[in-house]
This record gives sequence, C-alpha cells and structure tokens, in this order.
Amino acid sequence: MASDTVDGFTQDRFAPVREAFAANLASGADVGASFCATLEGETVVDLWGGWADEERTRPWARDTIVNVYSTTKTMTALTALLLADRGELDFDAPVARYWPQFAAAGKQDVKVSHLMSHSAGLSGWKEPLAKDDLYDWEKATALLAAQAPYWEPGTAPGYHALTQGYLVGEVVRRITGKSLGTVFREEIAEPLGADFHIGLPASEDDRVAHLIPPPPGASIADRSESELQKNMASNPPIDVAETRTRAWRGAEIPAAGGTGNARSVAQVHAILANGGVAQGKRFMSEAGCRKALEVQVEGQDLILGMPARFGMGFGLAGAMPLPNPNTIFWGGYGGSLVIIDMDARTTFAYAMNKMAPTTTGDMRAFGLAMAMWSAMDAI
Repeated sequence: MASDTVDGFTQDRFAPVREAFAANLASGADVGASFCATLEGETVVDLWGGWADEERTRPWARDTIVNVYSTTKTMTALTALLLADRGELDFDAPVARYWPQFAAAGKQDVKVSHLMSHSAGLSGWKEPLAKDDLYDWEKATALLAAQAPYWEPGTAPGYHALTQGYLVGEVVRRITGKSLGTVFREEIAEPLGADFHIGLPASEDDRVAHLIPPPPGASIADRSESELQKNMASNPPIDVAETRTRAWRGAEIPAAGGTGNARSVAQVHAILANGGVAQGKRFMSEAGCRKALEVQVEGQDLILGMPARFGMGFGLAGAMPLPNPNTIFWGGYGGSLVIIDMDARTTFAYAMNKMAPTTTGDMRAFGLAMAMWSAMDAI
C-alpha cells in the first residue's frame, strides 16, 4: 500500500475534509497523521496516511498510535469528570480533603477545580528534577504537595504542562486506590474499545509512530522568556526523543504521556459530545458532561503568554474563535488536537508525528476542523 495515499473513509458530504487531509500530506505539512470525526455518536470521518517514521520506512497504518502530549490532559479531565459525576469527587473541595499532605506550604484552601483549570500556582517543580523523576510517581507528587504556589491560586491561569497530570492523578488515586491510567482504562477505554493508553504496554511498542521534533530553535524551551516559563520548559527539560523510550511510553504521565490516534480520541470524547452516552452505553449524566463548560479562570496565561479561558479541564470557546459556544478543546505540543462541540454533538480529533512549534494545536488540525464545520453548515 503506497504511503502517499489517504486511507480510511469519509461520508460523501465531508469530502472536503479528505481533500484537506490529503493536501497536508502532499505538501509535506504532515509526514504521517490521522483525523477522525464523530457526529451524533456516529463516526463520519476516519482517515490516516503517510509514514510512521521520519525515514519513511513504515507506512502509517489503521492501528498506528503516537504520543499526543497534552491532548492526554483531556483524558485525565474526563476521568475526573466521571468520578465527580458519580459523587466520588467534589471539584469545590480542597485538594487536602483527598490528599492531606497537599495542605503544606499554605495550600490548605487550594481546590480541586484549581488543579483542573491550571490556576493552582503549581506550573512546575521548585526542586530540580531529572527526566527520570517523571517516572517516579511518588517523588513527583510528594514534591508538589510540599511546595508553595508560584502565585495565589485561583487568581490567574498558568499552564500546568506536566504537573497537572500528577496533581489530578494523585487525587484520583487517593479516591479510587488506583492509578489514573488504570481508572481511565477500566472505566472508559476498555468499555469503548478505544486504543488510547496512559501507560502503554510493551506489547504495543511496534505500532507507535516516531515523533519528529520541531525545527531547531522552535521548541518550548527556545521560546521561554519568563522565569515561570523557563521552569516549566526546563525542569526537567522536555526532550521529544524521550517519547521513543520504553520508560516514557510505559510510565503514567497523565498530562503529556498518552499514546493513541485520532480515532481513539474522537471515540472517547463522544461521551462528552453526546450528553454522556457513547456506543449505546451511558457513562455520565448530561449535567456531568456540561460541568466541563463552567468557566473557572480566564485571562493572560502566565506560562503560555496568551489569553486563556479554562473550564473544568478544557479550553473554552472565547479564548479562540469557535462556531458554537458550548465547545471545549485542547491540543498537544506539536499539533495534536481534540475539539468537542456539544451544540453540534460532534468530536474532531487529529494526531500526527511531524511536530510544529506549538503547544496548543496548529493550522493543520484547525483547517480540518473548519472543513468539518463548513460541511455541517451545508447540510
């Protein structure tokens, strides 16, 4: 099968989406990628193509998966939303109710909602961290529990690029007695048959596409200016090559270490797009899904250096132009993206291996999303 072709299917009305996806591959904007969309719970676009490696020796196959960096955060947020919907987690409660050690250094009043909305003031670690410390859950979480916030919690957003997953994940672990990756797998991924992993088994390594780093001078660290930004980007340094290691893939890094493809991301978030139901199964109440839309904090993000508007674990319409108001989204370093439009009851997901110099999605994914919305308006 020639890898310059686009595989998968597209309902006829969404033919422009296939054309846009093919154009990204043909122009070299993408090396290998996948895009999937669901509407009213039905998969209407499921595309993949290109190469799984920079050397172009492995075609991107139907079951190719890739590290999606911060798109993983949406899976972590959904897991927390699920527990909250069941009454096991109260977003308004102090974190210390579930994690007593977290009350140290003046954090006794920090709420779980602050963790969910990147406003807890814990955007990075104050103690020096080696990359291998990211694989030591106890150390990573204990250091965060012990340290004082960088700014007054709840007063401003400041993207918790790596720390959010440990913070929310430890609350989930304290409540359930299980790791976040385990809860996600048992409660969400396995019931849906979704090929997304927070902690990838070694048996799946041969399906993983290799991420291709952004051009020299265009990484997160290269664009860091403030001390807070430098701390987030360099303690420990973010090294794309690390995603090719068994240590990274197997670890649970719930803010950045998830492995999946567009199909699995779109499948999972059909839960939120369709009022809590996916594949005929009810996972959550509609009210529990709409909790994600509640604005928690907005303003200039202290880390991203751009306007941000965070709900419960997701970015909200307003910080960026979106056609429908009840839309939530987030993207990953390099370009992966998921958009969940609750008004149109649709999900769009994009995952690729050629990284752009962006932390929150780029025009490849947005172009595909706009083609979807345009086709839907034409119905």
